[in-house]
Amino acid sequence: MSPYVRTVRTASGARAVQIVYSSRRGSRDIEHIGSAHDEAGLEVLRAVARQRLAAGQGELDLGLERTEVGQRSAGDPLPITSARMGHLWDALTHAYEVLGFARAAGGDDVFRQLVLARIIEPTSKLDSLRVLEETGVRAPSYATIKRRLPVFSQESWRQRLAAACATHAGLGPASLVLYDVSTLYFETDTGDGFREPGFSKERRLEPQITIGLLTDATGFPLMVNAFEGNKAETTTMLPTIRAFMAAHQLPDVTIVADAGMVSAANQKAIEEAGLSFILGARIPEVPYVVAAWREAHPDQDINDGQIFTQPWPAGPADRRRDHVIYYQYRADRARRTLRGIDEQVAKAEKAVAGKTTVKRNRFVQLSGGTRTVNRALEARARAVAGLKGYVTNLAACPDGTPVTAEFVIDAYHRLFQIEKSFRMSKHDLQARPIYHHQRESIEAHLTIVFAALAVSRWIEDRTGWSIKKFVRTTRRYRTIEIQFGTHTITAADPLPDDLRDALEAITRTTRRAH
Repeated sequence: MSPYVRTVRTASGARAVQIVYSSRRGSRDIEHIGSAHDEAGLEVLRAVARQRLAAGQGELDLGLERTEVGQRSAGDPLPITSARMGHLWDALTHAYEVLGFARAAGGDDVFRQLVLARIIEPTSKLDSLRVLEETGVRAPSYATIKRRLPVFSQESWRQRLAAACATHAGLGPASLVLYDVSTLYFETDTGDGFREPGFSKERRLEPQITIGLLTDATGFPLMVNAFEGNKAETTTMLPTIRAFMAAHQLPDVTIVADAGMVSAANQKAIEEAGLSFILGARIPEVPYVVAAWREAHPDQDINDGQIFTQPWPAGPADRRRDHVIYYQYRADRARRTLRGIDEQVAKAEKAVAGKTTVKRNRFVQLSGGTRTVNRALEARARAVAGLKGYVTNLAACPDGTPVTAEFVIDAYHRLFQIEKSFRMSKHDLQARPIYHHQRESIEAHLTIVFAALAVSRWIEDRTGWSIKKFVRTTRRYRTIEIQFGTHTITAADPLPDDLRDALEAITRTTRRAH
């Protein structure tokens, strides 16, 4: 019942104002009356009336009150019942499926979780369970992971992943493939036939393994192989290439590799296998075409970017195709090379004078007990400073157009992409198998890193962000569920525009069947 005001006369005859409101108690209506004789008292009376009428109406009963000992009271913080890195996990899962890994792995959820967890935070297999739980994903047991690792190390498992990568890359006859090797060392003193001391790019003496990585022209991984740590780098390329071609029934590919990867025997084996190649060429002395140009232009410097072409046709007894060698001069390369020569010659002169000890220095010549600076070698090194050689046996480009020097040089310079992939695998994904000792476990670990590298490169290609930036930014935005009495509320921070655009670029890609 709404309150109402009425005016009455007191016993003395004075006027008074009464505020009347009622409540119900059982079956009786009880009238409550308050009165005031002036404006101040009237206002107090009105305030009291408002409080009594609104009593209990400012609170919403959500069942927050608890009477049991130890239960939360209405003033305690609300509990978060779950938190999930939904944007990050869903984006990585989408990339994994687009690449066809879900199908290649037969829907194996443990493999998917290990691959994506390594991208989020590379750590041990045991600690990856923590990463998954923090992500909001139900993690498998450690016993399950150990039981599945032997499966992931199988050659057939890696071949299915490599086939998915090749399909995504759209490889065809004579497609460009990049090859390079690296080493991963182990913190142990003794070798076991697989982990063995050998030439280390990091100049370490511990046992190591050699990793051969094959990528497409963009650096997207196609195949990874592990070799004994004492196996020569130059002997790893051809087995990897042959295995890849056989697995994908490719009649030919165009191998792009650095000069240090190709020995004379290795190049001969590539030729005998009938493969196309673009390789870096060593320049021990001034090439004939460069010497002829300098003789014809004695007072002229070579222009920056100038290219010299030297055909190298096959002889009647040669079992190879015709070759062409391109030499390119770069002024900046010459500046850096000459500065290095100056520094090494200065050290050689100090060593010859007895001012410093003799260390590895190619310009120090030892003859009997005499030390001299090898001036002839210095002159040859200065004469070829700034020149870089590229040799190819391509008769035509993969698209059928004639081969040009620009195509060959550009293809060779794409090797920086495979170097980037190696950096990502070694640093962002921490590929070094610190916690593994048996070859089976090491192979399984490298398979997981290979798949994580493919997902990472795909994410980078789609977003334009580094994988490190993408993970660091996206993992901050979680979806949380809050228990509010008997109700569950879902909450999330709004996404910034740049992250929203990156996620849309990922999800716009059609999923593969899986």
